[in-house]
Amino acid sequence: MSESSRPAGQSAEAVLSRLAEVLASRRGGDPGRSYVARLFSKGNDAILKKIGEEATETVMAAKDGVAERIVSETADLWFHCLVMLEFHGIRPERVLEELARREGLSGLEEKASRGVATGREPASEEGKE
Repeated sequence: MSESSRPAGQSAEAVLSRLAEVLASRRGGDPGRSYVARLFSKGNDAILKKIGEEATETVMAAKDGVAERIVSETADLWFHCLVMLEFHGIRPERVLEELARREGLSGLEEKASRGVATGREPASEEGKE
């Protein structure tokens, strides 16, 4: 959703927070009436499988290079990641806080701060700022 298509005064953070509230309200809901309630009832593995499917579709859309499909598939992926976060009791604001913490760090510095090996990275990761 572009800044201009979002209702006035609606930040991306507000949209994520509102969506998280809706997802939380579906917890324990009727799986016959709610897609999200059905995912929750099927458990973590079903949610993770759906994320894998959506990630694959996002990659395929990006390979095709059609902006509308990339946006649509990324929205599906993010939505299912939000379902996963809710399943684990994690608010999306925590992810935003982590991204803010990493802002301004080089990829290598950020990985080192987490104790991740920073040996030779794939070419696409080299020079990541």
